[in-house]
Parts: sequence; C-alpha cells; structure tokens
Amino acid sequence: MGLQAMNPDKLLSRAEVEEQYGISKRFLERSMNDGNGVRYVRVGRLVRYRASDVVAWIEQNSMGGHK
Repeated sequence: MGLQAMNPDKLLSRAEVEEQYGISKRFLERSMNDGNGVRYVRVGRLVRYRASDVVAWIEQNSMGGHK
C-alpha cells in the first residue's frame, strides 16, 4: 500500500499511525509536546491525526535519494 492509498481525511489514533506508518506512539507524544511533529486534532480529550497530515509530515521529513 502506498502512502496515499488511505482516505486522507480519516482521523487516526496514535496506535493506528504506528501500525500503518511505523511512527512510534512515543515519538508522536514527544513531538506533540515539543511542537515539531505531525499536526494533530483534539477531539475532546483524544488526540487524532489526519492521514493526509501524517503523509505530508513524512514527505517533508524525507531526506536523500533526490537529485
């Protein structure tokens, strides 16, 4: 499955982001507190991530391989 295969507006939990994109729950928590991670949405007390924001963050933080 490519990065764009999922519904881009789907809201994902940290566990789902970890499972589908390989970004650890701990990293998501730390980067949220540091203000430099994947954009997130608060739904009451819950934190959710739009699939499109996860993909955009991955693309922005990809390095090498392009000439």
